Amino acid sequence: MASAINLRSRRSAGQLHALAGVEREIRAQDSHSRRKYLREFSQAFRSYDSLLDQQEIQNALRAADVVLIGDYHALPAAQRYAASLIEQRALAGDRRVVLGVETIFARDQHILEEWWRREIDESELRQRIRFDLDWGYDWTPFHELLVAARDHGEAIYGLDCMPRENLRKIGARDRHAAAKLAEIRERHPNAVIFVLFGESHLAPGHLPRVLRKEMPGARVLTVLQNVDALYWRAAGERVDKVEAVRVNNDVLCVFNATPLEKYESYRLFLDQWSRCDSGPDFAPTIYNLIDSLASFLEINRYSPHNGTQPKFLIDMLPEVHGNSSDAMLRRLLSRKGIGEPQLETMLASVQKRGSAYFPQVNAFYIREFQMMHATEDATRFLHHACRGLPRRLNGQGTNVDGIQGNTGAAVATDAFYTRLIEHAVACFGSRVLHPSPPAAETGDSPALSRAACEKAAQAAIRADAEKFESIAQGWGYRLGGQIYAIYLAGKVKPSGLRRLFLAHLDKPGLARKVCIAVIARLRSAAK
Repeated sequence: MASAINLRSRRSAGQLHALAGVEREIRAQDSHSRRKYLREFSQAFRSYDSLLDQQEIQNALRAADVVLIGDYHALPAAQRYAASLIEQRALAGDRRVVLGVETIFARDQHILEEWWRREIDESELRQRIRFDLDWGYDWTPFHELLVAARDHGEAIYGLDCMPRENLRKIGARDRHAAAKLAEIRERHPNAVIFVLFGESHLAPGHLPRVLRKEMPGARVLTVLQNVDALYWRAAGERVDKVEAVRVNNDVLCVFNATPLEKYESYRLFLDQWSRCDSGPDFAPTIYNLIDSLASFLEINRYSPHNGTQPKFLIDMLPEVHGNSSDAMLRRLLSRKGIGEPQLETMLASVQKRGSAYFPQVNAFYIREFQMMHATEDATRFLHHACRGLPRRLNGQGTNVDGIQGNTGAAVATDAFYTRLIEHAVACFGSRVLHPSPPAAETGDSPALSRAACEKAAQAAIRADAEKFESIAQGWGYRLGGQIYAIYLAGKVKPSGLRRLFLAHLDKPGLARKVCIAVIARLRSAAK
């Protein structure tokens, strides 16, 4: 049985490689992290009392009069989680709900109320509260929060005041917010007040201390999100994913994103602000993910030989396109002979996932950065690079040069097993960089065995292209999840996993042999 320390180390290894580079960039551009006020927050929450499940979280929320939610401004998941809490609490039906936000100055309350009464639209609200000029983070998740509060709540209030950039005055902003919340309590004495405020304000000696002085009889609950020290500590727990922890009777912390996801989101905003243009540069983020996974697998990016290492991986890094037009992508792919129906399917994938890696042109295309999908696609690139980035690829990414001499069913069988392994590797690499719980197995899922896999291959070969891909993906993700599980258990080392990335699946029959060998290894490890 793996110890907590070993589990923590294995779950964290990939992310820690990636975080090192991100944190260096952030420190170079943002000196505020060394300020005493921010250090007090990071030092306040180092351990927790117990794990919490969803029911225990809901019980804690129902007992509170004021819920202080920590906001990591650059992370959309933080605002969306706040919206979900408001909706859930309102649907309970026992108390009304009010929202207070740091994002909007109290001076602009009249503008917020005009929007509440639907006298102005979203665009005018955004412009008049100077959201982009004075706040500068992502509008969409914040707007979703406001809409949730308007649909399910009794009122919304702006809580902040000037100056935001002067950390010497940050205590005054805490006192101002506490006074405003006391006023809100008087206006809505029976309501639960949800407050979304920057996480650093929620250290025990900051806003919570001032608020308890202003509202001595109120039951105040602090809900932190994704605090680094607590996340790394929880990585050692013997569960697939820790949803939340109780820090003490008045504080809990939920986990809906990884530290890497947090800091990459912030780095993207820093980059965007420094360049003063309309969109972030995603390339450093993608290259950092690739480099971190390569380091985890002990891959030498400068190796001159393609054997136990890919040859000059550093020279194969992909193009990264963000906020580009579909027309540009169409031109890139049409030069590779991609037909219109297939092209539409690929664009739909980008729309659904936010991003995609296209091996046909060795390029990433990103509309919206989502860590789960970005890590999977970074792994797909690395897998192709380890195999030599074949020049001719079919629409799903499988090499079609290497199946010469095969015909009919043999070709389709090779394609199926190749695609299955591509999905398995992508799933494994994604979980290394972005740990997440495995997909739930359905009751009618066949046991993972050679016979069951070969039966699935036959079903896929007889099906249409969409069903073929669905079966390959389903089996690939199952296989990838189980590879990650035996890695966590310490039964395989990263250097051993590198061989799976390097297998030249374009050779006839090899993909099937690799798949059968992996299944046998997994079954042996399970025993």
